[in-house]
Amino acid sequence: MRLVIARCSVDYVGRLSAHLPLATRLLMVKADGSVSIHADDRAYKPLNWMSPPCRLEEAPGVWRVVNKAGEELRITLEEIFQDSSYELGVDPGLRKDGVEAHLQELLAANPTEFGAGFTLVRREYPTAIGPVDLLCRDGAGAAVAVEIKRRGEIDGVEQLTRYLELLNRDPLLAPVHGIFAAQEIKPQARVLAADRGIRCVAVNYDRLRGIVRDEMTLF
Repeated sequence: MRLVIARCSVDYVGRLSAHLPLATRLLMVKADGSVSIHADDRAYKPLNWMSPPCRLEEAPGVWRVVNKAGEELRITLEEIFQDSSYELGVDPGLRKDGVEAHLQELLAANPTEFGAGFTLVRREYPTAIGPVDLLCRDGAGAAVAVEIKRRGEIDGVEQLTRYLELLNRDPLLAPVHGIFAAQEIKPQARVLAADRGIRCVAVNYDRLRGIVRDEMTLF
C-alpha cells in the first residue's frame, strides 16, 4: 500500500464531473490498483476514488488515474509532504461472528427465504475487494448478490454497493441485483438501501434454526 500526504486539487471526469479544490489530503494507492482520496473529517469514506481495474499514470505535478471506461481521476499535486509504501501481505479477511456465519450457512441452504424460485450459485463468491456472502439466481434467472449481517447498518449497505459495482462489470453476471439480509435492519440502512436499489430482508434466525418458541402470544 502506498500512502501519500500532499497538497492537491482533484478533478473527476466521466459520467459525472466533480472538483475538489486545493487542500492537504491523504492519497491511498492499494495493491489492487484502486486509488482513493481522503480528508481528515469523513471517517473511512473517501472524498473521491477510482475502483479497479484502472491504471495510474504519474507525471511531474500530476497523477492521472484512468479506468477501462475512459473515466479519469486527475490529481494535481502542488506539494508532497510524505510518500511511503508498505507491504501488508495477504489479509485473512473479515471473520464473521458465530451468528453471522451460521446465518450465512442457513440461508445458503434455504435460498427461497429471499423469494420463490431462488437458487444458490455459491457461498463466499470472490471479488477483487472481498467475497460476497451469497451469489444466487432469482426465479427469473437473474443474478442476486446477498450480504448478510446480524445487525444491518449503513456500512453493510455501503459494502454491498461496492460489491454490486464490481459484479455488474462482469457481462456474464450483469445485471446483478442486491439483497441486504439481517436479523435487524436499522431505519437509516433501509433508506440508503432503497436509494441504491437494494432490497432489505429481515431474517428470523430462530425460525431458520428450527426453534419453535412456546411462549404464549396474543397474535
